[in-house]
Amino acid sequence: MTGDNSQLDRHARHIALAQVGPAGQERISRGSALIIGTGGIGCAASSYLASSGVGNLLLCDFDTVDATNLGRQFLYGPADIGKLKAECAAARLKYVNPDIRITAISERLDDAALAEAVREADVVLDGSDNFTTRFQVNDACVSLGRCLISGSAIRLEGQVAVFGPDYASAPCYRCLYQEADESLENCAGNGVLAAVPGVVGTLMAVEALKFLAGIESHRNRLTLYSAGTGEFRAIGITKRADCKACSPL
Repeated sequence: MTGDNSQLDRHARHIALAQVGPAGQERISRGSALIIGTGGIGCAASSYLASSGVGNLLLCDFDTVDATNLGRQFLYGPADIGKLKAECAAARLKYVNPDIRITAISERLDDAALAEAVREADVVLDGSDNFTTRFQVNDACVSLGRCLISGSAIRLEGQVAVFGPDYASAPCYRCLYQEADESLENCAGNGVLAAVPGVVGTLMAVEALKFLAGIESHRNRLTLYSAGTGEFRAIGITKRADCKACSPL
């Protein structure tokens, strides 16, 4: 970024922030983020990370664009229906900021491939829609010492939590949700107000940028958002002594 007038102009508002400045923006530009899921949450999160100049984005989603996605997943249009989400998102974000590296991962990752993707990232943003994936991502982040930002949305409700990377003394996602229960409600069957995933993804992007820039993040707490009341509230998360992922550390 140094010496590049176009980049200096692009990130002028970041550089003007006392909490970021030139050094913080340089850290953002050198940073790497892995986004798990490019649905409504991932579209918002990845858009702000790309426009903010995060130097290396990895977009992981094996799903294809469906007509039911278009109301809230704004990186896609009618012409993208049937195409791979990660590839469509990568092309759109490359247009938004051609100066960053974007990699589309359009396949379901096994444990080894997931670990390799997490290893390449400084921070992982998980907007996936099932507990199995969330636990796999959490375990990889714990094992490799990566910051994990988790977000979800359903109906008029959203939640965001930031974990790690100091898992020896801090909780992980499994400390919050101990067991996978795929029978729990999801937005496919219960609906979601289109902008709520955008709020969640934006909050996740904020925390990712803070982490990369070296600004203190709101870790070890669950932030709950209600679009119905317009209120935010936070709940502390404690480390479980019997957690199968982080307690052995």
